[in-house]
Amino acid sequence: MDRILLFIPAYNCEKQIVRVLAQLDHEIMRYIGEVIVVNNRSTDNTEEAVRTFMKKHVDFPLTLLRNHENYGLGGSHKVAFSYAIEHDYDYVITLHGDDQGSIRDFLPVLRSGYYRKHACILGARFMRGSHLIGYSAFRTFGNVVYDFLFAAVIRKKVYDLGSGLNMYRVSDLASRYYEQFPDNLMFNYCMVLALDYYNLDARFYPVSWREDDQVSNVKMASQAVKVLKILFDYLRDPSVIRSDYRDRVVAEYGADVIK
Repeated sequence: MDRILLFIPAYNCEKQIVRVLAQLDHEIMRYIGEVIVVNNRSTDNTEEAVRTFMKKHVDFPLTLLRNHENYGLGGSHKVAFSYAIEHDYDYVITLHGDDQGSIRDFLPVLRSGYYRKHACILGARFMRGSHLIGYSAFRTFGNVVYDFLFAAVIRKKVYDLGSGLNMYRVSDLASRYYEQFPDNLMFNYCMVLALDYYNLDARFYPVSWREDDQVSNVKMASQAVKVLKILFDYLRDPSVIRSDYRDRVVAEYGADVIK
C-alpha cells in the first residue's frame, strides 16, 4: 500500500483549522499514513487549536510542526516536501488549513489509484465539474485569464494555478527542484512551469472551493505583475525556471515538532 502524507499549511486560521481536521474521518484516513500541520509562525491561536485537537484525539496520526521563522506558504511547502522525502513517503497531498477546499474531492482519486498514473494531481477550481461557493466573478475571471496565458506558454491545458488541494509523487520531488522557488504565494505558479520544464505528467481534477470566513493573503495587483514577469521570462527561456526566485535566501527550511 502506498505511503501517503497529508500536509496542511497553517497561518492565522484558528477558526478554520479545526474544521479542516474534522474532515479527516475514517474513510479519508484509510489512505493517509500521517498528517502534518505546518504552522508558519501564526500570531493567533492556530497552534493551540491544533494542540487541543491532538489532546482530544491521542491516537490520531497527527504531527504539529512550527517553522523556525515565517517562511511564507512556499517555504512551508518546502518544509513539508522535505519531511515527505526524509520519512520515505510515496505521495504527499497538500490541503490548505483555511477550510476553503475539501479533501473528500480527492476520494475518487485515492479509491481508484488514479494518482499512481501521474506525477501529480492538481485540484482545479475552474474546470468542468468544479464548484465555487462565495468566489467573486471578478476573481474567477482573473484566474481563468491567467490559466489561459499559462496554457498558451506551456502548450498544455491549465485549469488552475494553485487551488490548495494537490497531490505529488515524492520521488519526483527528491531532486528538490523547487527549493529556489518563491517562498510566497507564487510558489505554485513556478511549480506549474516546472512540471512542464521537467516533463512531469500532471493532471487537473475538479474540486469544490468556498469562501466565507477566510482572510485572503493575496495582494492581487502586485502579485499579478510578478506572475506575468515569471511567465514571460519562461516563454523567452524555459531554463530560467532553475533561477533563484526568492527575495531572501534561506539556507535551510527548518521546523520544530511541537508536542
